[in-house]
Amino acid sequence: MDGTDNGNVVRATSAPLADVVRRHVAVVYSSEMTCHRPLLEEHFEQPARITRIWETITAAGCTLKMKRIPIRPAHKMRFYLSIAKSTGIAYRLYEVELTDEKIQETHPYYDSLSLYVMQGTTRAALLSCGGVIEACLAVASDLSEIKKCFAIVRPPGHHAEPTQHMGFCFFNNVAVAIRNIQRQTSVKRVMLSLSLISYLDHFVLGNGTQRAFNDDPTVLYVSLHRYDNGTFYPCGPFGGIQSCGEGPGLGFSVNIPWPCEGMGDAEYIHAFQHIVMPIAMEFAPQLVIISAGFDAAEGDPLGQCCITPAGYAHMTYMLSGLASGRLVVALEGGYNVEAGARSALAVTKVIIGEPPDELPPMTANEQATEVVWLVAKEQSRYWKNVNPKACEPREDVEISTFSIPEILKLHRQNYLSSNHRMMNVPLVNEEIGERFGMQIMCTSDILDNPTMVFFMHDFGDLQTELENAVTCNLDLERSYLVDFSRELISWIKEAGHCLLDVNLYPRPLVAPAKKSKSAQFLAKELVIYLWDNYVQLSNAQRVILIGHGPGCQPMIDLLQQRWSSVSTKVKGVVQVVGHLKVPLAPTQPEEIVPWYLEHSFVAVPANHQVFTAKTKKRHGNIVPINETRAIKLITNALPNIQRFVQAQLGDDQHMDTS
Repeated sequence: MDGTDNGNVVRATSAPLADVVRRHVAVVYSSEMTCHRPLLEEHFEQPARITRIWETITAAGCTLKMKRIPIRPAHKMRFYLSIAKSTGIAYRLYEVELTDEKIQETHPYYDSLSLYVMQGTTRAALLSCGGVIEACLAVASDLSEIKKCFAIVRPPGHHAEPTQHMGFCFFNNVAVAIRNIQRQTSVKRVMLSLSLISYLDHFVLGNGTQRAFNDDPTVLYVSLHRYDNGTFYPCGPFGGIQSCGEGPGLGFSVNIPWPCEGMGDAEYIHAFQHIVMPIAMEFAPQLVIISAGFDAAEGDPLGQCCITPAGYAHMTYMLSGLASGRLVVALEGGYNVEAGARSALAVTKVIIGEPPDELPPMTANEQATEVVWLVAKEQSRYWKNVNPKACEPREDVEISTFSIPEILKLHRQNYLSSNHRMMNVPLVNEEIGERFGMQIMCTSDILDNPTMVFFMHDFGDLQTELENAVTCNLDLERSYLVDFSRELISWIKEAGHCLLDVNLYPRPLVAPAKKSKSAQFLAKELVIYLWDNYVQLSNAQRVILIGHGPGCQPMIDLLQQRWSSVSTKVKGVVQVVGHLKVPLAPTQPEEIVPWYLEHSFVAVPANHQVFTAKTKKRHGNIVPINETRAIKLITNALPNIQRFVQAQLGDDQHMDTS
């Protein structure tokens, strides 16, 4: 073959395809928006905010994967499509010619509103608003292939209210864009039915955006912002927890107001997981708009919060799973140029399809969990997905708090010590001691008694009742622990045997390692450790192994791992197995199988599934017990267990003849 076909070059099948990848992610940007700049002194809202972001995402190669959407200034008609009562004030800005004399004359007025103006302000503000409109239309249009878009624009718009511009903001870019897409795309049907159209989130209070949609149920507004009890800009109660909308829009404004500076990834993601995403899933938006204010970025001089680029990326990633992936990111605040650029890059990487960077283990602080709980209590009035009980903060008094399992273990330790004079068994192994310390008890004759019972179990069966279904609080007076082992231990003591009692419920790690061992593996290690260091070194020549529930698996592991010594010392093996478990049996080495059949006693409910199996003999000597309740199984099986143990020991002097 010469690589031709009738004179035409035949393309090799191994050659790469031409670049026909369709870009589903877009970007809106124009350096023309830098014509709005402070004249006399440095200012937080400066042109470098957008130029540095553009340089950063371009250097990272992100713009190669994004379609550039042409930007055009917002037309006056688009403002009229917005909120009617706002157009007079908002449009006054560019109906007046901004001469040098006019700029100087109006400086005190604009300065009182945290604004500055110059000849390029009108053009930049119109481009900023128009850029967000174009981004939203590109994503919302049914004919568009664009699924996500980043509008890198300035000046921002989130503080601009329907009757006033303020806080570096002239036009409320997002508000104008939403009204345009509601009227120009298929989302207009939403205004008549159940599905709603837009989901807003930004990281510094967008008071103007909230006011624009305060009575509108077609727009869900969510804001996480520094509030400081109403003393942080723009001040006042608007933006507090109870500021939830009005009229038909009641419940469609969700404010998560931080009480102080310093909130970071842990606090914001805690709020996302418990408030933002549950409400968003219930709302089911058709479009997600992130008013991306990087004021909360680590290093920002105004927000003074501590969100890392990875934190912003994770929040964007969560939001991008809504609305079939339709997402618009519109730049708002963020006044540390480098911090804003790093955060914007992290967000951009997510919207072009890269996973967010890994976050370290973290826990939200006390102030944040308290706020999230209070927000959940308020928003649960409007949203079924919000569960205040799941958000209730644990009191920050860790030294004085105890988990319920630990309390029950201490109770059992005290009972065995007081009533049976049993002692705690020290554990030299540091890892085992950390997870099972103070859970191993023995009688004082553990090293001298020739007959030992090695009892493996969990801490008991906790029966609880709730005060009511609304709060899910425990009714402590009607909750109790069923301790199935008391009769068994009393009989062992009366029979004159020594006892090694092992509670296999491991204590959780304070800071779990990435590759921490499973509870089952730890239980196996503990049982073998006790066999090697206590049973083997004692004078016990007749050992009875008893496993209850979770204690059965490590007991079988012990038989197989220490067969040579087990075969000489162990005289009987008792398993007590409930409905949900199949009785276990050792399989290695080969000689252990017939030995186990002769030395085993397996107590199961009479209606257990094992009785329907043809191979039930391989499970050991199975004895049906006429009891279906797991918590009473060992108590009702005790007489049979006593007879089995006494028969295996060849000692009938304590035979129970009942």
